[in-house]
Amino acid sequence: MRYESFRQYIRLYPVTTAILLIQVVLFVLMTWLGSSTDEETLLRFGAMLNVPPYSGEYWRYFAAIFLHIGFNHLLFNSFSIFVFAPPLERLLGAWRYAVFYLGSGLAGNLVSELLTRDVHLSAGASGAIYGVFGAYLYIALFRKSAIDKQSSVTIKAVLVVGIIYSFLMPNVNWYAHLGGLAAGMLLFRQLIHKSRTNQ
Repeated sequence: MRYESFRQYIRLYPVTTAILLIQVVLFVLMTWLGSSTDEETLLRFGAMLNVPPYSGEYWRYFAAIFLHIGFNHLLFNSFSIFVFAPPLERLLGAWRYAVFYLGSGLAGNLVSELLTRDVHLSAGASGAIYGVFGAYLYIALFRKSAIDKQSSVTIKAVLVVGIIYSFLMPNVNWYAHLGGLAAGMLLFRQLIHKSRTNQ
């Protein structure tokens, strides 16, 4: 859980704060102009749909990261970002973390686009969030001295539950989850290496 004050949170985690704010603002706008569960409204704001011409509109691969389908979707993803993202932003620094987050979300959406066979509309931060989990998994597996044993066990447990949930629940884009997870591990490895090289 986070124990910082509101002002401290904004000051310490500017990228995470901006991501949460953008998500909420877009959700309010979609609700006001139609509905966050309405396909036409979602497509207007940038949701992905794997059929032409939408599949060729590459700006959607980024825009969809910040959109959510229904309040529960927004709440669950925002809570995950609020709790798990800040330590990673502090570790990487604001700009590297922004690249990491967007890169993980983009990779999750690309994997989803390439592998999903049925017509599928998708949106959400899940690919980027699983990228965050992927970074923690990399730390737990390859930089064990940087994390205590209990945190390592917690990370692995959260991932196992999340992956099982991805496969069991209907309308969950598990391709984006796994794509984001893999990208998160790879991107974190590269970014943390560059960060230490530049110090």
